[in-house]
Amino acid sequence: MKHLSWVLFSCVLGVLGCGSDPADVAGDYTISITNRDNGCMFANWAVGEQTTGVRVTITQDGETASASVEGTAGAFFDLWLGSHVYTGTVDGDDMTLELFGNRPQTAGNCAFTYNSRIVGSINGDALSGRVEYTAKTNNNPDCAALESCLSFQDFNGTRPPQ
Repeated sequence: MKHLSWVLFSCVLGVLGCGSDPADVAGDYTISITNRDNGCMFANWAVGEQTTGVRVTITQDGETASASVEGTAGAFFDLWLGSHVYTGTVDGDDMTLELFGNRPQTAGNCAFTYNSRIVGSINGDALSGRVEYTAKTNNNPDCAALESCLSFQDFNGTRPPQ
């Protein structure tokens, strides 16, 4: 009886420890974004403002994926964050991709960069989720307003049928 309990326990742990196979998220997407909370106090950020026609190309190798923001939006990201390419993972229908900014900025004695993260889900050929922006600072007291700031946008988009 003890042996049967141990086998059942091991099976349950095995099922809980396994994630889902990664969905196919690769493709060329046309994305629409909507500005939401502006906790980082970005200039010219209007809550509810929408941008359409953003081109994003996602490549994937198993659980690993990268997203390249193309066109004018990609050039803006290069100037603002220092890159336009996110990298991360796909787990089941969900993906989490990050872009660690390397464009130094200052405010008084505060030195910082902005990082961004995409958290999304795929449903068929439709992708939706959220793009988050946070500051990474040098912890100077002048950075107080940026220390835990979070600005984000909702997004949705499609790729041509697979």
